[in-house]
Amino acid sequence: MRPSDFGRATYHLDEFQTDDPEYRLVEVDVDTEAYDETHAPGAVGFNWETQLQDQTRRDILDKPDFEDLLGSHGITEDSTVVLHGDNANWFAADAYWQFKCYGHGDVRLLDVGRDYWLEHDYPTAEEVPEFSEQEYDAGGPRESIRAYRDDVEKAIDRGVPLVDVRSPEEYSVEVLAPPGLTETAQRGGHIPGAKNISWAAVTDDDGTFKSREELQALYAEEGIEGEGTTVAYCRIGERSSVAWFALHELLGCEDAVNYDGSWTEWGNLVDAPIETGEADD
Repeated sequence: MRPSDFGRATYHLDEFQTDDPEYRLVEVDVDTEAYDETHAPGAVGFNWETQLQDQTRRDILDKPDFEDLLGSHGITEDSTVVLHGDNANWFAADAYWQFKCYGHGDVRLLDVGRDYWLEHDYPTAEEVPEFSEQEYDAGGPRESIRAYRDDVEKAIDRGVPLVDVRSPEEYSVEVLAPPGLTETAQRGGHIPGAKNISWAAVTDDDGTFKSREELQALYAEEGIEGEGTTVAYCRIGERSSVAWFALHELLGCEDAVNYDGSWTEWGNLVDAPIETGEADD
């Protein structure tokens, strides 16, 4: 859903505020304090770190926990769910990918994050909505859009395109993590053969996605034209979800997958191959 749609969408916010589970608006943040202060009317707030991740396994929710979370917020498998959030939709994109992993039919990513919503004076509310609990019956898990460690090892051997969506500084080991974050990997670098196409390269300055034509040209410059598998990864899987969304959902690259273990997993593996240095010109 593009920004041009949201002038119109704001006139239909009442659909997200009723107890009818047909429509739900969900804000996904890594820090929900801002949500607690203000948010779009009717928006449910999910904390990506504590509610959409299993902190013991460091993995996405298992199916029963996913079902419980959504059902407890008045969402059914038939609901139209619209997602957006902080950090230019990093965590909302990851939630979108997780919804798709569990086979949710009608889930959409709002092409405006929390900052865009506030800066453009869209309606806000302080009240945290409470909806009647529902039964949620998840499908999947749909493994075809997810890559694991073994898949990455095979991708290296077969020359499958790998896209490192971290910043050029992380890719080249100038820094080990984005500013303000502590790196959890033991070493820096990137997966051998990976092309550095930052998540920020797929969006404009306001955080909205670039046009289809611009995205096609961006990936084509690195020889990625949508044929066969493309593996996206970052540090903890949220930024790579933005790239996966651009590839899989906007460009129709059906075999694009998200390696959500990303550098936190790969950078801690014993004897896993890595490369260092800047991207090739």
